[in-house]
Amino acid sequence: MPQYINPLSLHIMRLTSHIRESDDESIGVAPGSEAPVEEEEGENEEESTTLKRKTAKIKRFFRSTVDKAKSIASEVSHARHKEDVAETVDLVNPEQNIKIKASSTNKGPYEFTKIQHVQDLSGEHQGAVWCMKFSPCGRLLATAGQDRVLRIWVLKDAYPFFQDMRTKYSTETRSSPTPSQESLVSHHSADEAIAMQAAAEKCTGPFMPKSFCNYTGHTSDLLDVSWSKNYFVLSSSMDKTVRLWHISRRECLCCFQHIDFVTAIAFHPRDDRYFLSGSLDGKLRLWNIPDKKVALWNEVDGQSKLITAANFCQNGKFAVVGSYDGRCLFYNTDRLKYHTQIHVRSTRGKNATGKKISGIEPMPGEDKILVTSNDSRIRLYDLRDLNLSCKYKGYLNVSQQIKASFSHDGKFIVAGSENQNIYIWKTNHDYAKLSSTRRDRSDFWEGIKAHNATVTCAIFAPHPEAIIKPEVEDELSSDCPPPVPDPLVEQRKKGCGGYVLVSADFNGCIKVFVNRMKPKHSSLPYTALQE
Repeated sequence: MPQYINPLSLHIMRLTSHIRESDDESIGVAPGSEAPVEEEEGENEEESTTLKRKTAKIKRFFRSTVDKAKSIASEVSHARHKEDVAETVDLVNPEQNIKIKASSTNKGPYEFTKIQHVQDLSGEHQGAVWCMKFSPCGRLLATAGQDRVLRIWVLKDAYPFFQDMRTKYSTETRSSPTPSQESLVSHHSADEAIAMQAAAEKCTGPFMPKSFCNYTGHTSDLLDVSWSKNYFVLSSSMDKTVRLWHISRRECLCCFQHIDFVTAIAFHPRDDRYFLSGSLDGKLRLWNIPDKKVALWNEVDGQSKLITAANFCQNGKFAVVGSYDGRCLFYNTDRLKYHTQIHVRSTRGKNATGKKISGIEPMPGEDKILVTSNDSRIRLYDLRDLNLSCKYKGYLNVSQQIKASFSHDGKFIVAGSENQNIYIWKTNHDYAKLSSTRRDRSDFWEGIKAHNATVTCAIFAPHPEAIIKPEVEDELSSDCPPPVPDPLVEQRKKGCGGYVLVSADFNGCIKVFVNRMKPKHSSLPYTALQE
């Protein structure tokens, strides 16, 4: 068993183990044996029952032995994989304890060798962070996990805006009764706001040093979060509920009860009055938030009905769910009727059997989806014909709920890993013209070693320009009025912005990275693009 494993995976293991044991008990005697005759004496019936139990016990023993052997083989394979990695460069600041790696097949050019660790948001989460997501505007970051608290982090530049939003609502409802315990823990007073602002001035990172909101109310680990465009946020939990919050409010707005753990949630991309939820009870539900009830639902068919991932694709046209047995099932959103499915597995070898789907992500601007699974593979599928476009490998994901995701422009893919690294792939690798390498396979990754535990989450910021500021802005006097925006200059600024990456691990550490990049095919020096 891996050194780090989340409670959801443990629960699923117990469920599937219970199912297998139940199947063993129902088998009876081995094939070829004669069934006991009803006229036989009670002693023979007892012997038959004993034989059944021993047979089932032996089967479980051999299954356990095989599983252990597979685990050892996986560890050996992983050890060999680590030996087959070539370090390309160390960052300029060795005290940051960051190393950049690349696969032995990746000969460059490298895109993230200049990445910088700019902020550490560790110290607030107690235990693992299981889920993390930026708001669509890119100015808010939601993190949640083992400590049952949903935390919202805000960019320093956006802090006055959201503080003002919350203050206005607080003023309007000052005469309202005191909220319940299921409320925002740290409601900042005016003095606290001043203290926060003072702390922010001392902080060099892009985020406020303390979380902007701490929402409590869940009674077990949080598994997923989802943002709407209007600053609503959903949180799902192992306590079998989904809770709705808003950045301006202190209390939970609504609680949606389920029958089993809620593993995945997603706001409808075009209408945030609706959201999708996937649960271990095998049911996919489309909820109507104003009515506080299920509008549509469907149930996954097959031997394993456990839903482990869910999302919308094609701008809400389809709902997609991932199952424990490695299937991606598509449903028409308008009536939640079954449409089609993809078996996420290799055609041969050890991964020919489908493994748990841990993440589903639509590709920006393309009819493609990115599927993460527990065979340590990430697959990109074309929704026009459901064919595999590319399979990415190099990271380790055999039991966690690690989800791969895209950069804001869709050019890169990032994922955490059970071997404490962050992995980045080009979505479309630049293959040599004469190379015989398969175009639908990619082990050309770059890795960042910055954590000391399993990296459970790694995501790109959707609007890096909100964080990466041209350095020349820092040199301007605060007394000078802001210059009139020049369209050409603004375009150059966006082109040379780069990428912002945030990662979290099993110990609750959250790290923020910035990778400045200049546009390709540019004859201008990087400093000229900042003027």
